[in-house]
Amino acid sequence: MKRLLLVFLFLSPTLFAQIIQEPEPEKVYFSEALAMHLDDYNKKADLAYRFRDYDKAEQLFDSLTNNLLEGSYMNDFEFHTLARKNNTIRLSDFDKPVFLITYASWCVPGKGQIPALNKLANQFAGRIDFVVLFWDKKDKVEELSSQFNEQIKVVYVDETKNNGAYVVKQLKHSLGLPTCFLMTADKRIADIRRSVFPAFNAAEETAYRENYQQMEASIANNLINKYEDDYVGNE
Repeated sequence: MKRLLLVFLFLSPTLFAQIIQEPEPEKVYFSEALAMHLDDYNKKADLAYRFRDYDKAEQLFDSLTNNLLEGSYMNDFEFHTLARKNNTIRLSDFDKPVFLITYASWCVPGKGQIPALNKLANQFAGRIDFVVLFWDKKDKVEELSSQFNEQIKVVYVDETKNNGAYVVKQLKHSLGLPTCFLMTADKRIADIRRSVFPAFNAAEETAYRENYQQMEASIANNLINKYEDDYVGNE
């Protein structure tokens, strides 16, 4: 009897901890988080732009992304590569942290942005998947793809063929272009940021440096440290 009591006392803290352990919270996906908060954001942002209060509009965007969207998980939507065959892939096909930036053929990238992106893709090759997502038709994307180096995966979504995909529409129409999404390997959104737009008369080197420094800092703070802790340390 005493032995049984001792065994129970030895095991009970573990059993008790298991009993009171709270269940893990369910994943909230980007489309769900956006649907819950988009209407309120749009009303306030439209009012700010109407009165040309651009600082307020920027604060509203930061509040939406930092407080309500970051931490959600990106939906596993489909897009296309420029390959002739088997060109449909999903976000989940990328098994590393992802740096995703959205463009369109009619959306001119900020000065210095593409050179900075190319350098970062080389710098973090093998540790981060860099993806440039165009909202456009294949022929237009093919014309623009040569600007990006071989470390960057250029993909596209033709919206005329994705009318039913809520997340595809909202990625473009709600947050604007270009927008960067930094995701951990399990596709949790760690950071959302709009691109840097240097002064119109800024020198090319200055514009490049501003873009590089902002993107590099975001990558280092949100992706690389976590990736190295979770993966490199376990090799």
